[in-house]
Amino acid sequence: MLGPPPRTLAVAESVTCGRLQARFGRISGASDFFLGGITVYSLDQKSRHLGVDRAAAQAVNGVSAAVADQMARGVCQLFDADFGLATTGYAEPSVIPAVAEPFAWWAVARRGTEGRFTVRTGRINAPGLSRIDAQERFAEAAEAALIAWLASTATDAARS
Repeated sequence: MLGPPPRTLAVAESVTCGRLQARFGRISGASDFFLGGITVYSLDQKSRHLGVDRAAAQAVNGVSAAVADQMARGVCQLFDADFGLATTGYAEPSVIPAVAEPFAWWAVARRGTEGRFTVRTGRINAPGLSRIDAQERFAEAAEAALIAWLASTATDAARS
């Protein structure tokens, strides 16, 4: 008897700029679960490709838990994936808006029955890190969040 089909994943990145996609692409057999990704660096692209609410995102310069949530849901829909993973943030300090240290939001969306989503979000700070190191930390944190969720759902399924 065949087991259940593998869960599928798609990635929407802004601040990590392709680093998450590269992490999954390095895995042998990635084509069995990784459907692809999109890097959307501007608010226009987040809105156009992922359905991010332009007005709400503009108010936070495209960086918030809500924007990450919408990106994760949007990439699930764009790629018809079971899970969507998204990042948005600042890889370095910025004068406008006033951002003193790098930080990012990640979101993991799981598409359930009838198109309903369950989403988890989190914030990761990267004080004192260079742009590249901050981007790496954000990608690592987002990947870890996905892995933690998958592990918790596997544990829940084993208990059932």
